[in-house]
Amino acid sequence: MRCPFCHAPETKVIDSRLANEGDSVRRRRECLTCSERFTTFETAELVMPRIVKSDGSRVPFDDQKLLQGMLKALEKRPVSLETIEQAVNHIKNNLRATGDREVQTSRVGEWVMDELKQLDQVAYVRFASVYRSFQDLDEFRKEIEKLEVPQAEQETD
Repeated sequence: MRCPFCHAPETKVIDSRLANEGDSVRRRRECLTCSERFTTFETAELVMPRIVKSDGSRVPFDDQKLLQGMLKALEKRPVSLETIEQAVNHIKNNLRATGDREVQTSRVGEWVMDELKQLDQVAYVRFASVYRSFQDLDEFRKEIEKLEVPQAEQETD
């Protein structure tokens, strides 16, 4: 690692610790030339698959776009940002776990709906109405009835 102060090519690690819940390594380094100390973080670089949109175009995966979409569905709902970020990370893990180089937007959309269904049913219906392009109240009603069926089955058990 090159020194950020004097740009010398040699530094030594004087301390290493796990950071970000074990997802990265924090290293304290010291330059062998100027003796300045600095911190670096090491994380795994994982390649995300490209997203194939409904028109056939291919775009890089954008976790900020995913987060913004979920935030919009969860607007004014009692769900913490930390919980939403965990849901985004779960979707990103699903993407990586496919092992595919490309993933259809429809598949990502279903994962988002699954996460929203667990987080907040109102947000789920909001997202579903846009994602599935509901045209009338009957489509809303059917989606809400789907949410109520599992609850009714649980009450009879």
